[in-house]
Amino acid sequence: MSRPLSDQERRKQISIRGIVGAESVAELKRGFNRHLHFTLVKDRNVATPRDYYFALAHTVRDHLVGRWIRTQQYYYEKDPKRIYYLSLEFYMGRTLQNTMINLGLQNACDEAIYQLGLDMEELEEIEEDAGLGNGGLGRLAACFLDSMATLGLAAYGYGIRYEYGIFNQKIRDGWQVEEADDWLRHGNPWEKARPEYMLPVHFYGRVEHTATGAKWVDTQVVLALPYDTPVPGYMNNTVNTMRLWSARAPNDFNLRDFNVGDYIQAVLDRNLAENISRVLYPNDNFFEGKELRLKQEYFVVAATLQDIIRRFKASKFGSTDSVRTVFDSFPDQVAIQLNDTHPAMAIPELMRIFVDIEKLPWNKAWDITKQTFAYTNHTVLPEALEHWPVALMEKLLPRHLQIIYEINQRHLDHIASLFPNDVDRLRRMSLIEEGGTKRINMAHLCIVGSHAVNGVAKIHSEIVKTQVFKDFAALEPEKFQNKTNGITPRRWLLLCNPGLAELIAEKIGEDYVRDLSQLTKLHEFVDDDLFIREVAKVKQENKVKFALYLEKEYKVKINPSSMFDVHVKRIHEYKRQLMNCLHIITMYNRIRRDPAKLFVPRTVIIGGKAAPGYHMAKMIIKLINTVAQVVNNDPVVGSKLRVIFLENYRVSLAEKVIPATDLSEQISTAGTEASGTGNMKFMLNGALTIGTMDGANVEMAEEAGEENLFIFGMRVEDVTELDRKGYNAQEYYDQLPELKQAIDQIKSGFFSPKEPDLFKDVVNMLFHHDRFKVFADYEAYVKCQEKVSELYLNSKAWTKMVIRNIAAAGKFSSDRTIKEYARDIWQVEPSDLKIPPPNEPRDAADDKTPNGTAA
Repeated sequence: MSRPLSDQERRKQISIRGIVGAESVAELKRGFNRHLHFTLVKDRNVATPRDYYFALAHTVRDHLVGRWIRTQQYYYEKDPKRIYYLSLEFYMGRTLQNTMINLGLQNACDEAIYQLGLDMEELEEIEEDAGLGNGGLGRLAACFLDSMATLGLAAYGYGIRYEYGIFNQKIRDGWQVEEADDWLRHGNPWEKARPEYMLPVHFYGRVEHTATGAKWVDTQVVLALPYDTPVPGYMNNTVNTMRLWSARAPNDFNLRDFNVGDYIQAVLDRNLAENISRVLYPNDNFFEGKELRLKQEYFVVAATLQDIIRRFKASKFGSTDSVRTVFDSFPDQVAIQLNDTHPAMAIPELMRIFVDIEKLPWNKAWDITKQTFAYTNHTVLPEALEHWPVALMEKLLPRHLQIIYEINQRHLDHIASLFPNDVDRLRRMSLIEEGGTKRINMAHLCIVGSHAVNGVAKIHSEIVKTQVFKDFAALEPEKFQNKTNGITPRRWLLLCNPGLAELIAEKIGEDYVRDLSQLTKLHEFVDDDLFIREVAKVKQENKVKFALYLEKEYKVKINPSSMFDVHVKRIHEYKRQLMNCLHIITMYNRIRRDPAKLFVPRTVIIGGKAAPGYHMAKMIIKLINTVAQVVNNDPVVGSKLRVIFLENYRVSLAEKVIPATDLSEQISTAGTEASGTGNMKFMLNGALTIGTMDGANVEMAEEAGEENLFIFGMRVEDVTELDRKGYNAQEYYDQLPELKQAIDQIKSGFFSPKEPDLFKDVVNMLFHHDRFKVFADYEAYVKCQEKVSELYLNSKAWTKMVIRNIAAAGKFSSDRTIKEYARDIWQVEPSDLKIPPPNEPRDAADDKTPNGTAA
């Protein structure tokens, strides 16, 4: 097999990555050497590869700052409506290559680094992922920031600058072990601290009711220090801001209270305040009602709203003489999107500011608040919904609890007026849940306090309307919308799959990068033999490259001509990695039963992190690794079947595995995966999907034609019917010999002979409390996998199906998603206006801009 082109060689052929002028290359080399010398204080004799990475990062960052400042000045002058995306997670991954691509600098940088005798790929690998998220929700926020900048929206991402992001996963003896992600250890060249915008955040204390209104007093203060990260749009000179808050203790912390003089202890105790931004909670789709987490949620909200109001008051639109009408224009100037319920405390906090501080009457404040907020729901799993204990809220945020009670009282009065004597409806719709410990239903707070509520795929939005929040939807049907998720084609095609990106550009031009719907033009080439061969060749090169990576990192040799069957996402029972595992065991048993029979070779790659406290998810990882040990060391199997558990799955690893994938596993129980976005990344990168009719899979099948996906298993109605009837796992076990064999092997210790009952909890769950009905879909899944293998034997037919999928992937751009949010929820129009670059003069009027407007 011929050696694949290195990325270095491939990039030189690629026009979408920017024109290489001798001047720009020389300028980049000068910048690089200047930063190596003046910023890093090194010369080429003592510089390390990390020094070279930082020199390059600073050089690229230099090309951002002019555009960044100019964008913010432009917003100050034009005063457009601002969009604020509030999220406790932004799963950004690496920044260097994405910045080079969006600025059109990739080719010039490649050439400069090559001329300096360095290896670009090696430098890119040094950058730490910004792992400030768990999975889909956090990565969606990152894709949205990219699209909002590319569409020229005056948008800001607001979140927390966690000192420790999602843990690093090590696999030791088949078990997941967590290590702290000290991602800031070497410094972060992309952020700029802004201590001049530091803000106070209050906790605890008590409420005094005075003649002039409520006062929250005797509070503890924590300072919020903002760090700004630039967010460049694609080739439009727009650079937006992601502002992340870090917690700092005030200098008089623990020293002002009649302190008996333990000065040393007082300084050490500053950690208590600063712990707020120390670490990301590592739960995906699970609510853990800890005080520190509620502190984080209020911390980001309180700092952000002060910032929003400061910016609103400083804007031309906001400055008006009459105090009474100052905030009338607020919803015309400000839209706040709540990414799940995690930032829900923004609703009572904005009410507190309006009523207690700005002295607005309640009804006016409430009207403005509702018009400002919109809420995105991300899950229907009951264990993921946030229910904060009233007692905790009362201790931590006493004034907010009072405001929530008042919101609830008025809300229930309204319901009672519409449905007199319907006490059960009042109970169902209340923001406060009685019974046992009183709790606040944060989703109900978000629905009542927002003018728009959306799900993230058609099927999910239907479930939200007809099941989870049906009483609310009956009351205000117009409030409920769908906004199907999307992914940014910059990171998830241009950056991670340059070969495919260029191949597409050769056929349909380069405009598709900003308008992914143009991929439909590829339908013309489904029967083009040359194009079919080229698509297959790019995939093969990506597979060889990934195989070499696996060999280098994990010392495992895999067969690049085998089918790469990939299942990467957070480990959770509803995502059914166990069903995949049962299929692996079934394939293994078939090979052993008849070793001479034709078997289509597969490399099954499973990856993902389990929440550290989620016992079952950790057992699933151990089971996969234990099965892999047996399968990979059985001489009868040879190279027919390989099982790999991909350690420490994260954004930068997704960028490697997704372009190399043949088969994408999207096999959640119908009605449990709100959308999924990995499914879209695989589709865009030339993998075929095996999946259930769940989440965005439904719309992928709609776009590409169901015959171009491998759809199997129960639909939502079938699951509902099975629940009504009662799911009995034993029946399936008794009726399906291959399932019985696989389960018996797990149960008897075939895979773990030294600890025969190692997996008894897993087996017991599968028989007696499997909410996600693995056995019910097992048979359909295995049969569907046989169809996959059959098609894979016919390379041409397989690749034609791949092309049909890529051609149908256009809908799943986050650009399309953001356009829908902008028009239907935020009431703003995307702009394709290109702000002049820093080297072009601006209008004379621009010179009159006051200083300090770039905040």
